[in-house]
Amino acid sequence: MVSKHRLLPLTALLGAGVLALAACGGGSTGTAASGSGSDSGGSGAFPAKGSGELNLYNWTDYISPDLLKRFESETGIKVHLDTFESNEGLLAKLQAGGTGYDVIVPSDYMVQQMVQLGLLQEIDADAFPNGKNIEPEFKDVYFDQGRKFTAPYMHGTTGIAVDEAKVGGKVTSWAEFFNPPAGASGNMGMLNDSNEVVAAALRAVGAKPCSETPADYQKVQALLSGVKGKLKVISSDGQIDRMTSGETTLAMMWNGAFHRASVKNKGITWVYPSEGLPLWQDNFAVPKGARNVDNAKIFINWMLDPKNAAEATNFVGYANAVTGSDAYMDKDLAKDPAINPPSDKAALAQPVPPCSQTALDLYDKVWTDFKS
Repeated sequence: MVSKHRLLPLTALLGAGVLALAACGGGSTGTAASGSGSDSGGSGAFPAKGSGELNLYNWTDYISPDLLKRFESETGIKVHLDTFESNEGLLAKLQAGGTGYDVIVPSDYMVQQMVQLGLLQEIDADAFPNGKNIEPEFKDVYFDQGRKFTAPYMHGTTGIAVDEAKVGGKVTSWAEFFNPPAGASGNMGMLNDSNEVVAAALRAVGAKPCSETPADYQKVQALLSGVKGKLKVISSDGQIDRMTSGETTLAMMWNGAFHRASVKNKGITWVYPSEGLPLWQDNFAVPKGARNVDNAKIFINWMLDPKNAAEATNFVGYANAVTGSDAYMDKDLAKDPAINPPSDKAALAQPVPPCSQTALDLYDKVWTDFKS
């Protein structure tokens, strides 16, 4: 642990220059509200003040409504929030012409893909007034060296949540998740995310995420086919409520979502799967076609303030990458083993390099078959 209340001591692993293929949050898509405002592009002095609107496209339940209200009060900028369920959904929306958004929240691997596709504007977040607050290990990441296109938002892991009393046994691995105790049948939750599910299933069959071996995916197809009838839901939206209420008793979850559910449901346990789990990061970015670039910069810079970053963390339950935010964080977060892993579990959470196109095609084939 870096300090007494420092969240997620996994940040040291980020020095390898890679992050995972996953993301947190989830929800349903919406249509951006139209806005107006100046567009300074990626150059020039930092905007002194803003007005008008900001169209934010984020994961569901992934930012505090009160925080957005305070931003509006302090800046005079009205925020319109729409939500998406997966990185692939976000990408599809942009590629279909959904250019009315000013700030989007893609994950690490998706940032790299969007940069290659020419979908993001350069903003040079490291040069923002609050860019100095970005923790050093989050500045030169594989997907955005020097933070030219993005600023960090939250980072976390993807593991397993289980109510052992209700499922009738322990679950300690991805293999046991996909072949669960009998009591879990019909009460399982699966994320609606091909990268998360297929990568976890690859681990379960003894392969590595991003495998390029077709035989591995044949095993994954069989594994997913066997668990499909035991699932209650395949959705990244509403997982907190379902685990809180007991509607689901075994679920693939993001660690911040688990923390929020566990506050109300003390019967659930966080599992670090023995085969390993991904460490990921989500980021703020400005898509090309944004109407309110100055407002987008003001918002991102505002979110890099330690107090604001801490308020965001206290709401969503994930660690941020803003120096000085620790002092304002809820102390219960640091006590949760899902957020601050025990020393014997920390090494299980590792960054995952981007998949090759060969692997992505195999992922897509397996996922299409699973969802059909």
